[in-house]
Amino acid sequence: MLPDKGFTVRDLPLSERPRERLARSGPESLSVQELLAVVLGRGVRGESVLRTAQKLIEHFHGPQGIAGASFEELIGIDGIGPAKAAQILAALELGKRLRYYPAGDKEPPVQRPEDVVKLVQKHLEGKQQEIFMAIYLDSRNRPVNVSPLFVGGLNSSQVDPRVAFKGAVSAKAASIIFVHNHPSGDCQPSDDDIDVSRRLVKAGEILGIEVLDHIIVAGKDHLSLKARKLL
Repeated sequence: MLPDKGFTVRDLPLSERPRERLARSGPESLSVQELLAVVLGRGVRGESVLRTAQKLIEHFHGPQGIAGASFEELIGIDGIGPAKAAQILAALELGKRLRYYPAGDKEPPVQRPEDVVKLVQKHLEGKQQEIFMAIYLDSRNRPVNVSPLFVGGLNSSQVDPRVAFKGAVSAKAASIIFVHNHPSGDCQPSDDDIDVSRRLVKAGEILGIEVLDHIIVAGKDHLSLKARKLL
């Protein structure tokens, strides 16, 4: 049931307000509705932020539905403007990326293409667009970061080596592995895939950051361009 439209967070005792409870007892003490309310910050005129949060939950049938909503779908909800939609998507994306952020010394070295696929598979599974990612490695081939770089069909004009290597330079990476998915289910490389890979290898040589591989993931299959001698 939605909270009464005239009810606001300020109507709650101070100790029971979501932000105060989060600070006192941690975020795990809050309901999904309350967590969303904290992300949204405040409601709109005549409507509590808790009511807006509950409307989101009911419209999208829970947090999983909200996580899959687009910017356009979010702003279609009364009380959710562009700023609030951006806040929701940014919070969800941050949580998603943390699942793929390597644990430094605890992360085993990458030795095979299968190790790479394991690092990125949850990020790519079910995606209907191509996502181009980079895995930055230290001198012992341990991943120090996994970063999405581009979304959309891969072509030579789209992939800017400056963007592709920016994270590697910041992370002081010794080497890098590129990965992208083929939503079609066919992991055979296109001419653009090969051309992009070779351009990135040359850029890496200039920067002193070795490109170890470019791996294409298609469903449960994958292909290493290095193994095919296409780099």
